[in-house]
Parts: sequence; structure tokens; C-alpha cells
Amino acid sequence: MVMNTMDAKTLQKAFLAGAKELESKKEWINELNVFPVPDGDTGTNMTMTIMSAAREVAAMEEPTMESLAKAISSGSLRGARGNSGVILSQLFRGFTKEIKTLDVITTETLAGAFVRAKETAYKAVMKPKEGTILTVARGMADKAVEMAAKTDDIIEFAEAVIEEGDRVLSQTPELLPILKQAGVVDSGGQGLMQVMKGALDGLLGRGIEFTDETAGPAGGTGGMEPAAAPGSIHVDTANLETANIKFGYCTEFIVNLEKEYDDDMETEFKSYLESLGDSIVLVSDDEVVKVHVHTNDPGLALQKALTYGSLSKIKVDNMREEHHERLIKDAEKLAAQQKAEEAAKKAAQRSGASAEGAAAPAENAADSADQSPAEEQPHKDYGFIAVSVGDGFAEIFKGIGADYLIEGGQTMNPSTEDMLNAIDQVNADTIYILPNNGNIILAAQQAAHLVKDKRIIVIPSKTVPQGISAIINFAPDLSPEENEANMTEEMKRVKTAEITYAVRHTVIEDKEIEEGDIMGLGDHHILSVGKSVETTAMDALRNMLDEESELVSIYYGQDITEEEAGAFVEKAQAVCPGCEVELNFGGQPIYYYVISVE
Repeated sequence: MVMNTMDAKTLQKAFLAGAKELESKKEWINELNVFPVPDGDTGTNMTMTIMSAAREVAAMEEPTMESLAKAISSGSLRGARGNSGVILSQLFRGFTKEIKTLDVITTETLAGAFVRAKETAYKAVMKPKEGTILTVARGMADKAVEMAAKTDDIIEFAEAVIEEGDRVLSQTPELLPILKQAGVVDSGGQGLMQVMKGALDGLLGRGIEFTDETAGPAGGTGGMEPAAAPGSIHVDTANLETANIKFGYCTEFIVNLEKEYDDDMETEFKSYLESLGDSIVLVSDDEVVKVHVHTNDPGLALQKALTYGSLSKIKVDNMREEHHERLIKDAEKLAAQQKAEEAAKKAAQRSGASAEGAAAPAENAADSADQSPAEEQPHKDYGFIAVSVGDGFAEIFKGIGADYLIEGGQTMNPSTEDMLNAIDQVNADTIYILPNNGNIILAAQQAAHLVKDKRIIVIPSKTVPQGISAIINFAPDLSPEENEANMTEEMKRVKTAEITYAVRHTVIEDKEIEEGDIMGLGDHHILSVGKSVETTAMDALRNMLDEESELVSIYYGQDITEEEAGAFVEKAQAVCPGCEVELNFGGQPIYYYVISVE
């Protein structure tokens, strides 16, 4: 079979086949992760990213190259989860920028698209590491340039590029020793190769037929909405007054740009929306504009938007009706919450904040306990968004000033769209995002790049204790730049261990790990491996302690009883008699204990 050109319909078929191939192999790709922890892993994150775009692509009956490029770029951008998902979305973003103005694709234009994809992805990562998906993308880009000079046949071109991608992937263990020791190739690179192989099968007419069986609605949130903070009191709102709702219709939609859209046009559009209502949020990228406005005439907003392009994902809700139906979550685990509130007060006291400075965040947290929309909150200079999981951790973050919580972490990485939704809910000029997981930082940074009407600062916290330390070291009298530097520096003083179980056999850092073993995962390496939770956690704690250690915070998860945690704390105190040891309820799943040392 010879194919010298590829039109939009053919590219659509190839992309959907690539998406389905990745989805079919996601569990296998998850198994390639070096650390054998029970997480939502690379395969899952990459699949949810590409499926966010695939839903939009599959809905197009007569795609043009431009409309297809927009759907792939925008869909994957907003659905991106985890580092691997964000990098995959950037590969698609660069690729589609190169081909969006074309009628047909040749091997020459494919080569340019591969190169631009590689360049875009590398730019998205602050410190690119070789031996990863980036290395595989670069190898394929180099081969694409070579093959474009040799052949006009897209099939021959693709087969050679994929062969080179597999070769580079096989070399990733030589570039990352931890891969070699574990006996695996890079999981992100493997995911990318599955997309490529599926796409080639699609070109050859043998790809997996696309059917949307992935959980979650179109738009890429994967069924995961930003979590409501637990611990609120149940309130009957049936008789609440609704007359104070000035603009009755919450109107949201996406404009698929079909002409040039610059900063002046954005300002004009926003001014027009301000004449119609309030609570306006505009988020723009190269291809789409996301709009949120409260108005009494949604039709006028939609008519104006049509002058910039076509509309999708239109949602109009009658807020007066919803006001009657709104229920705040029932209070749960009151005793655990009281413990968490006490821990939050202790944390605020440790920060050295003034009584006035500590009181304001607590008040803000109380006001936002029901995750109220931004327009229902008083406007303020700064706000905080934290990624967290577990009822106890939620209460702690609320108590030290978090305005909005996104449920997620190791087991469930929030997407860029989840971050954007959370930003919409915080009525502040400057918003600090605490990802609290190294695999969520890129998605948060990508969301920050898309928001233009608020200042978004991502504090690169990699663990929940780091996030707690960062937020309690916020000082209202400092500038955003000073706070960013101070919060980032202070969280570096926090060492963290997470105690969980292994889901498969592997060898890491010369440690033999069997399925079911208990592991103590540190900030940079495995601290301990054992057969019991308590012994492994104690070994991890010992490995974190040094002469400068002053405070040990122990957060117990949902699978540990309060009695078990209390007994563990007594033994921990004996191990570090010169330290203050605090016990807090975290309520986190999968991780028996999260332990921090400062």
C-alpha cells in the first residue's frame, strides 16, 4: 500500500485508532511504572488525556484540517493529567500547529510536524530529563526529517519512524539507571509508541474501531469534578431568598476560533460581556476561548461569541431554580475533623503568623466550606487552591486558609480542566495553587498559562506536608513574588515519607520488593521496605531524622485505627526524644501513614 498524501478524514481515522490502541494497553503501560505503588499511573493519565480529545474528534462528521487540529490540541490540552499526559498534550499541540493550515499532509509536512511537536514538548518541561517520553519523541523527530528526504510514501515513512521510536525506547534504561535496575523501559515513551502504532494501523485499515467507553463526560474531566470540602453542616435551602440573584442565568460555552483573535479583541469581548452581566471569566488559547458569565440574556452573549467562531459545550443554568435545590454536604467524621482542626491551629501557630493574619484565612476557609462559586464569595487580593485527598487533610487545609480543594493526588491526578474549574471558583486577584504531588505540577502550570484575568502562581509542592508548610508560611504583607519565593523555600525544609504497599515484584535501588511488601517512599528514593506497616514506617522515620530535626508530623490514613496510630506515635517519640511529635488524622486512602520531618 502506497500513500503519498493524507487528508483530514484520514488523519481523523488515524488519531482515533491511536487513541483506542493506547486505551487498550493502558494497564500494561501502568505496569511499566518503576515504583510498584497502587496509583493512577502513566497509562491511565495518557489515556484520559487523549480520550478528552478523541471524543471531540469522533464527533466531527466532515472535519477540515483546521477544525481537526483545534479539536486535538484543545481537547488534549484541557484533559491533560499527570506529567505524561501534559507532555502528550504538548506533542499534539506542536504537531497540530504545523498542519492546521494545510489541505493535505505529505511526508515533508509530517517531518516538520514531528519536529515542532518535539520542540513544543521540550519547552513545556522546565528541566527535561533524557530517558523519558521526550527522548522517544526527539528520536522519532530526527528520523522523520531523515525519512522525508528519502520517500514520499507516508506508510514507509511511518513504519521507519515507529521502528526508530521503538529503538530509542529500548535504550531508555541506559539513560535512566532506575529503569535499568527495574528492568523496564520508560512508561511514557511506551505510551507514545502505542499511539503511533495504533495510528499506523488506522492508516492501514486495521486499527481498533473507536467507541467511547472511557468514563467521564466530554471535556476531559474524566468524571472527576473538583471535590467539595467535607465537614459542612446540612442546611435546608428550600426557603432561602433568591431575589438577591441579580443575573439569573449561569452561561458557559466554548468559542472555537475561526478568525484572528488578539488581545484587543479579547478586551472588547470581555467589555461586552460586562455590559450584560457579572462573574465573567475568559480563558483563551490559540484555538479556543472558554467563557463564563452570569446574565439575564444568554442569547446576547452567544450571538456576540458567534462573531468570533463556532460554539460548543453550551451550558445555561437557571440559578434561581438551582438555589432552591442546593444542598450542602452532611457532616461526617466529626471527631476526626475536630482533630484536624486542632492540627490546623497548631500548624498556624508554628508559622509564626500574627493573630490577625491567622484569623483571616480561617474565616475564609469557613466561608468556602461548601466550595461556593466565586461570585458568591467576597473579592479579595489572594486565594489558595490545594490538591488533597482524605477528610482529615481537607479539614487541615480549610483550617489554614485554603479556599478551594481539588480531590486528587497519587491515585487520581486532576486534569488541566479541573484546575481551570477550580480557578473559576476563587474570587481573588492572585491565586496560589498547591499541587502537592510531583505528577500534578505540570497540569497546574499549564492551567496557569491559560488564565489571563487572574494571576496564578504554582507553588511546586510535591507532597501534602510540603503544601501545608507552604500555605502556613504565606504572609499577607509580602508581595506575590516575595511570597512565592518564601513559600517555595520553606517547603524545601520538609522531608516526607509515604507508607504504602507494593502491587508487584521489582528491584529498585538494590532493594528487592515483593508484591504485598510495605514500602516507605521518600522524597527522592525508597527509605524502607518491610513486611509490617509499623516497622517499615518506623524505619522510614529513622532514615529521615538528623541533628536538625525539630518537628515530626504523622498523618494516619483511612486503613489505620486511632488506637494503632496512637501506639505508633508513642514509639516514634522514643525514637526522636528531642522532637515534638504530632498525630493528625489525614484520612487518605492507600497510604497508611504520611510522615513529615521538619
